[in-house]
Amino acid sequence: MEDLTGRIALVTGADRGIGRAVALALARVGLDVAVGFRERAGEADVVRRAIVELGRRSMAVQADVSVASEVERAVGAVASALGAVEVLVNNAGMTRPLPIPEITEAVWDEALAVNLKSQFLMIQAVLPSMRERRWGRIINLSSVAAQLGGVVGPHYAAAKAGILGLTHSYAALLAKEGITVNAIAPALIETEMITSGDPQPPLTSATQRICPWAGVNLEALCKTFERTCTKRAGSTSTTHGTDGTTTVSSIFAASMAARCASTAL
Repeated sequence: MEDLTGRIALVTGADRGIGRAVALALARVGLDVAVGFRERAGEADVVRRAIVELGRRSMAVQADVSVASEVERAVGAVASALGAVEVLVNNAGMTRPLPIPEITEAVWDEALAVNLKSQFLMIQAVLPSMRERRWGRIINLSSVAAQLGGVVGPHYAAAKAGILGLTHSYAALLAKEGITVNAIAPALIETEMITSGDPQPPLTSATQRICPWAGVNLEALCKTFERTCTKRAGSTSTTHGTDGTTTVSSIFAASMAARCASTAL
């Protein structure tokens, strides 16, 4: 795996769940990590201190990543304290499962703003320094709901599907500049966002019928993030199964695959 020691990473939504696990995993392989959060300052600081205890630099940075001005402020704060962001993990998101009749226009707009628009804003904010250095790694968190529909609702599935298109386009446009863009699409993982704080809720049989890959191993998912930092551009890693098995499928047409193949990693 490529040596990432000393690189600067920003993980959004890193105060809990997948984001927290990924931030710690990246610190363990040598990255300095900015812990992005929106409201949970105390929890973000716990993650920050854990990263420092691992011997890496860290900071907690607050932002609503669906708001452009807050994204710009947060990225600037990280650049001032740690250095320009070189590895971006777009993890922040929301679920809000609802019956179809209750999915209003406001719910739809919120789902796309928090899950999809936020990733666009974050990428746009970190790109100038990555392009200047001709090196960058961007990992976008999608979901198997992008292809299977999932259990949350069409508002969530549409946002997560949009992330795959976003990833595809940026990967094609940036690969020759030394910047790779990839997506990870996990199945259902028992984190607080899914369980609403219940520490040990069982996965229901109904959920498993609709989403038979429910119960992804979080440690295996973190390994997928580490490996994705060194992948060529334009892949989606789909994690599924209780053993955390990972498959990778290209989202490039043949011409785009050839274009990416010329990028040295």
